[in-house]
Amino acid sequence: MNMEKLNLTQEWDKVFPKSDKVDHKKVTFHNRYGITLAADLYTPKGAEGKLPAIAVSGPFGAVKEQSSGLYAQKMAEFGFLTIAFDPSFTGESGGMPRYVASPDINTEDFCAAVDFLSVQENVDAEHIGIIGICGWGGMAINAAAIDTRIKATAAMTMYDLTRATATGYFDSEDSEQARFEKRKALNTQRTEDYKNGSYALAGGVVDPLPEDAPQFVKDYYAYYKTPRGYHPRSLNSNGGWNVTSSLSFLNMPILQYSSEIRSAVLLVHGEKAHSRYFSETAYSKLTGDNKELLMIPGANHTDLYDQMDIIPFGKLKAFFEEYLK
Repeated sequence: MNMEKLNLTQEWDKVFPKSDKVDHKKVTFHNRYGITLAADLYTPKGAEGKLPAIAVSGPFGAVKEQSSGLYAQKMAEFGFLTIAFDPSFTGESGGMPRYVASPDINTEDFCAAVDFLSVQENVDAEHIGIIGICGWGGMAINAAAIDTRIKATAAMTMYDLTRATATGYFDSEDSEQARFEKRKALNTQRTEDYKNGSYALAGGVVDPLPEDAPQFVKDYYAYYKTPRGYHPRSLNSNGGWNVTSSLSFLNMPILQYSSEIRSAVLLVHGEKAHSRYFSETAYSKLTGDNKELLMIPGANHTDLYDQMDIIPFGKLKAFFEEYLK
């Protein structure tokens, strides 16, 4: 991948254009497991006093220089102090081994972002929200279920990764035998990894793209494998997650207490997205009159990663202004 073509520089390493309406700097913080997380902090230019704040992460296998940074920068233009962070074990964040995900630790990553925001002098600690994209949409809702400091949560083009892993797409592998075969394969890989002293990678988005690839795979390719969204630190753009990363997702479902979330939740999904059923199911379990599901006509899963004319930023602005200001 030609880096000149991507226009990434030492000064600006994002895949989206820099806004002249916000100030940007890199920061770090740590989670409850002692892992140092790296983030980009965006502040509205000329802002004074204590600001409402938003932490952003996702998609699953992406880095903060991709979609989450785009969201964070745009929300900062609206007057929020924002951070886009790399989850544990990925991007510029710490944690060993590399390229592993965890339903617990990645939920904690959002809560750790709230820790960081809560102690900033220019943040109103009583008005903090989060945005999760794709797999981190599920993590964001999971975080809202445990962290009462989170006053508003937006889940964009959400995945429940534990459901997808344990039951397959559209629950097509929801049987004891199917799960047994997955467990057997993953544990065989554990033995091989231990023997080799390293973790086998599952591979990022398929490349080259097969002619008969499903449309949603083509959509992922169009984002992660082209100058539109490629980043050298992105797992999906390169070697992917560890093969055995799926183990905990197979065994520990998230969203168990989502019905008890009292704070505001907004789910946004594309009408044509292969993943829309995740948001529909998640929404059906939420309670209270401060929950909403917004379906974007004609949009697919990855349109909500970076398509500025499709992402409903006006709705996000209104939602967070209502619940954070």
